[in-house]
Amino acid sequence: MAKFTMKFMLAFHDDPRSFDDLTPEQMQQIVQRYNDWAGKLAQEGRMVAGEKLTDEPGKVMRRSGNDTTVTDGPFSETKEVFGGFFIIHANSYEDAVAVSQDCPHLEHGGTIELRAVEAS
Repeated sequence: MAKFTMKFMLAFHDDPRSFDDLTPEQMQQIVQRYNDWAGKLAQEGRMVAGEKLTDEPGKVMRRSGNDTTVTDGPFSETKEVFGGFFIIHANSYEDAVAVSQDCPHLEHGGTIELRAVEAS
């Protein structure tokens, strides 16, 4: 098994409305592509974690002094939401980009934000 030096988070952003016109069978095919891709990463020893998030926007917490506010959101001008993530092993940004090239998220108009995880 290969030894990797870094971890990266692949944050998946998309417009959930882009899937509105798909049949249940088409959605199942897309889900299977993600499962197959995750399985490939696991076989290569690259998979750390991954989860699909709900399409609702969640909550945002902010503290000012001793007061914490909790609001719905985040909301932005775009309809794009943070829809899920993978954490993978790679040796560099270039390696992580290469591994992500065949991610099914890119096939459906999604965006992948790639971030290095701070070494602990």
